[in-house]
Amino acid sequence: MTATVSAPRRARNARSGIRRGETLAGWVFTLPVLLILGVFLLVPVLMALWVSVSDWSGRGSPFSGNVGFVGLENYATVATGDGLAARDFGIAMRNNAWYVALVVPLQTALSLFLALLVNGAVLRGRGIFRTAFYFPSVTATVAITVLWLFLFNPRGVVNAFLAVVGIDGPNWFADPRGIFHVLLSGLGVREGPAVLTENGFIAVSWWNWMAGPSVAMSAYILMGIFTTSGTFMLLFLAALQNIGPEIQEAAMVDGADAWQRFWRVTLPQLRPALFTVLTLGLIGCWQVFDQIYTGTRGSPAKTTLTPAYLSYDASFLDQDWGQGAAIAFILFAIIVLFTLFQRWVLRERPVSRRRARQYELPTRPSTASPATVAGNQVPAPPDAREASRGEDRDREDGGPR
Repeated sequence: MTATVSAPRRARNARSGIRRGETLAGWVFTLPVLLILGVFLLVPVLMALWVSVSDWSGRGSPFSGNVGFVGLENYATVATGDGLAARDFGIAMRNNAWYVALVVPLQTALSLFLALLVNGAVLRGRGIFRTAFYFPSVTATVAITVLWLFLFNPRGVVNAFLAVVGIDGPNWFADPRGIFHVLLSGLGVREGPAVLTENGFIAVSWWNWMAGPSVAMSAYILMGIFTTSGTFMLLFLAALQNIGPEIQEAAMVDGADAWQRFWRVTLPQLRPALFTVLTLGLIGCWQVFDQIYTGTRGSPAKTTLTPAYLSYDASFLDQDWGQGAAIAFILFAIIVLFTLFQRWVLRERPVSRRRARQYELPTRPSTASPATVAGNQVPAPPDAREASRGEDRDREDGGPR
C-alpha cells in the first residue's frame, strides 16, 4: 500500500522538477534580451517621462538638483493653453487626424483588394505582381519622399498628366488650402458660420478643423497609401491562404454568390489579420515624421505639421525639452486609446438569440398522446420454439387447459 502511494508522488516531484528546470532555462535565455530592452528602451522612456514633468533645459543631467518638478505644466501648456505652443499642437493634431482618417481605411481597403487579386487563380504571373506591389514598402522613405517631390512638382509628371485631361494642377507642396474649403469655395462658400468660427478645440476653430487636409498634405496621404499597402497586402495574403477551400465550396453549395461569400465567410475569418493591419496602420500614421522632415518640414503655413515632427521641433530646435516630451507622451496615449477602441470594435461577439434560432433544427411535434401510442403498438409474435413447447405440455396433461 505504501509503495503504491509513493510512486505517483515520486513521478509528480520529477515532473515539477523538470518544469522548474525549463522555467529556469527560459529565464536564462531571455535575460540578455530583457537587460538590453531595459537599458535601451525602458530606462529612456522613464527618463523622458521625468523630463515631461520637469523644467530640464537640456544641459547637464535631468536628474541633477538644478532640475525642478513642474507637474503637468508642460502638458497643460501644450493641450489647454492659449499661446503659440497650444495653437501649433492643435494644428498638428488636425493635420494628423485627417491623415489618419484617410490613410488607414484607404490603405486597408487597397491592401485587401490587392491580396484578393494576387490570391485568385485567374491572375497570371502572381509572383511578379506580389513583388511589384511590395517593392515600395522596402524602399527607404527618404528616397520615396524625394521622388514624390519630383512627381508633384508644379511642372512634374502628375500635373502634366492632369493637363492632358484638362485639369490645371496645383502647386502641390506650396498650397495651404484645405481640400474641403476648396470645394466649398467653388460653391460660393468662403466663410463659415459664427458657431464654427468662434468655437473650437485645442486652440483651433471648428471651421479650420473642417477644412480637411491641405493640398500639400494630400500629396503625403497618397504617398502613405502607396508605400504601406504592399506590406499589409502580404499580411492579408497569408491569412487568405490559411482559409481552406472547403469553406468556400460549402458556401457555394448553399447558394451564396461572390459578394456573400466574401462578406459572410472570408471577411470574418480575416479578423485577426484585420486587427493587425489596423493597429500597425494607426501606429504608423500617428508617427509620421520622415516624410515631413525630408519634404516640407511643416510648411506651407504649418499645414503639414504633425505631432511627431512638432515634438522634434520643440525639443531639438527650440530647446524646450519638457514640451517636446509631453507631446510625445500625449501621442503615445492617443495611439493606445485608438488601439483599444478598434480592438473593442473587432472583438468576438456572442451570437444573439434571434440569430441562434435561425440555425436551430425544427422539432417535429407529436400529435398523439403517450397512451394512444402505447395502445396502437402491436405486440410482438411469440417465439416458435416457445409455442411448440406449450403444445407438448398440453398433450402430456391431456389437452389444453
